Amino acid sequence: MNYIRESFARQKAMALLGASLTMVSAGKTEISLPYRDDLTQQKGFVHGGIIGMIADTACGYAAYSLMPASASLVTVEYKINILAPARGALVARGEVVKAGRTLTVARAEVYAEDGKHIATMQQTLMMLPDTADTPDPQCS
Repeated sequence: MNYIRESFARQKAMALLGASLTMVSAGKTEISLPYRDDLTQQKGFVHGGIIGMIADTACGYAAYSLMPASASLVTVEYKINILAPARGALVARGEVVKAGRTLTVARAEVYAEDGKHIATMQQTLMMLPDTADTPDPQCS
């Protein structure tokens, strides 16, 4: 699944956070995020937007792992429930719930380093067949 790792390596947002793709298999991924003080909100917890970013990415790559390498995908929608304050390093585990021809439903669970369940996400993604998973020249 080199195309998954190559795509993740182009994710500037994940590099900015210091996140890494620590596991990828068919329909499943894991993204690890070390704790950094500059990723926290005013009370010292990891910001909810950061939690959402790693959960979104874990779902996306879980879905992409079941798609052809010649395709790409976009997030259509997601819902996240933050269940507990995020303290310390985090891991987001993405898994495909149902893969369809066009739409895929995935979920992610986010855990703190002590095993505490921090958040859960459900997401819908749309496959873009025969569309390169590289930067869009219109975005430059």
